[in-house]
Amino acid sequence: MQTYLTMKELGKKLGGRSRSSIANDLAAGRLPKPIKLGRRVYWPSDVVDAHLAAMRDRAA
Repeated sequence: MQTYLTMKELGKKLGGRSRSSIANDLAAGRLPKPIKLGRRVYWPSDVVDAHLAAMRDRAA
């Protein structure tokens, strides 16, 4: 089953990043684009995990 992360949950997953830091990362293309449902945004957890793994691989 697909799970979705809220902005707060994403911040925790990224080591306590703030909303403004996440917004800056989105603008710079360092995070995948969220899914917008109404006025809220969500990130599919598997997409975030894959994106973070790809970033680790590029850095290594």
